[in-house]
Amino acid sequence: MNLQTFEKNYTMTSLHKAVKILKAFSNNEPSLSLTELSKKTGITMSSLQRFVATFVYEGFLVKDERTKRYQLGLSLLYLGNLVKQESNLIVIAEPMLKRLNDDLGESISLNVIDAYERRCILNFDSTHSLSTRMLVGDTAPLYAGASSKTLLAFLPNRDEFINSIEFERITENTIISKETLRQQIEEIRLKGYAISQGERVKGACSVTAPILDRYQSIIASVTIVIPEVRYKDYDENMLIEKIKAVANDIEKQLWG
Repeated sequence: MNLQTFEKNYTMTSLHKAVKILKAFSNNEPSLSLTELSKKTGITMSSLQRFVATFVYEGFLVKDERTKRYQLGLSLLYLGNLVKQESNLIVIAEPMLKRLNDDLGESISLNVIDAYERRCILNFDSTHSLSTRMLVGDTAPLYAGASSKTLLAFLPNRDEFINSIEFERITENTIISKETLRQQIEEIRLKGYAISQGERVKGACSVTAPILDRYQSIIASVTIVIPEVRYKDYDENMLIEKIKAVANDIEKQLWG
């Protein structure tokens, strides 16, 4: 089933619009005006005002009366903390990612697929002065970077999704060929890991391994992110083995 068919037959339009409003906020844009929200979501101002007023009433958005701008509210923080406390994936992965972060001193992240994008749900920052950060909540297209392509590689309907991609060149190293992407996806599936250099963030290198369920479908990806200038100081095979070992240990605990 493609994305267009799913949205046509299985989604509620009003709820879909409401979710788009909340997802319009990001680390780069933590506050937005009604005009900015309308441009980002494509929702008309009259409908948007009703959605936003409801979100403010329920505590999901907060309005700054001085600037007339909105930001995410504490109700979302409460729900997010519930998810974090009850999510087996995060509970299991968090101490393992922290140990790898302590070991290497590099940024370590956990990523999942969210609405056909890669979203970071857990991150430990590098301890080095020069670092490449991946913030919790950050998103990226599934064709850009090792963490994204690893998620795509084990997606059940990956071929159908690749056919629907409209590529955007983010950096000079971003893949913009469906054939190249298919070749890399098959290589990732064969090797069980992915490596990228500057595909999404210029000067950032990533080494990623998949976290799979019993049926070899994707759950998440775990990633080491290292600035290019320091990447050459590492034994790449060592990085691959470390990230694959963490992913394997998480899988074992998830499966019980």
